[in-house]
Amino acid sequence: MSAQSTEDPQRDYPARIGLLAGGGTFPFAVARAARKNGIEVVCAGIKHEVSREIAEEVSVFKEFGLGRLGRVLRFFRKHGINEVSWAGWVRKDRLFTPARIFSLLPDWRMLKIWYFSLRDRQSQTILTSFAEEFEREGITVAHSTRYCPELLIKEGLIGRIKPKAKHLEDIRFGWDIAQRMADLDVGQSVAVLEKATIAVEGLEGTDRNIIRAGELCRKGGFTVVKLPKKGHDMRFDVPTIGPDTIENLKEAGGAALAVKAGGTLILEQERVVELADRYGIVVVAYEEPPQ
Repeated sequence: MSAQSTEDPQRDYPARIGLLAGGGTFPFAVARAARKNGIEVVCAGIKHEVSREIAEEVSVFKEFGLGRLGRVLRFFRKHGINEVSWAGWVRKDRLFTPARIFSLLPDWRMLKIWYFSLRDRQSQTILTSFAEEFEREGITVAHSTRYCPELLIKEGLIGRIKPKAKHLEDIRFGWDIAQRMADLDVGQSVAVLEKATIAVEGLEGTDRNIIRAGELCRKGGFTVVKLPKKGHDMRFDVPTIGPDTIENLKEAGGAALAVKAGGTLILEQERVVELADRYGIVVVAYEEPPQ
């Protein structure tokens, strides 16, 4: 494949790009950053996930069902797209509903991948297979922050609240567990308290893992560590935090959030800082676990 996780996000931009948009605000950030750089954006939105308001930020917008991979590829080729950015989340549990074949209505290209190409159905395996299909059509899947590298978190505090000794102990403890879970492609986050694992993210995603941690740890005060896998492919599924993450931590009684500097996206950073400071929640980024 021509697009690798080591791709330089600062190389020359094309005149027009494709945007495969899922849920959340990340697609908006990509579209706005691209337009700011004079790039025309053609957007394929994933039905039931994407916000239709994204249509106001792009030149062309059309919705597609999650199983319509072939149609998405034809749409991008029709509009002369040679480079595409994937942005936003997709609820993975939709892939495992009882009547998924009817709700997703997969086309032949999707069926071929799902039933004949995948060695397993872990997130990275699925996304890599999809990327390979794009590459076969001559469409490069770009580094997710190619157009907005400023969204990658730098090392240090996010806000004013500094971690206490107990937070640092739990971050060190949770970091190793979170890294192993990420490397196994299980999930990106763990919740810990007093060097005990409270909750591990699975198919449900980070926000619901945080809420579950609050249900299991009624006293609150737990720490969440969220990490990418080692050698993470930055084209897709990059760990992301935003205002909703902080709101969920507040609701669940969480005290601290630690993430990987340079490997995590932060959306609406000013709002994240405002909420973290208001709620007294520690938000900190490390390149390596604190010593």
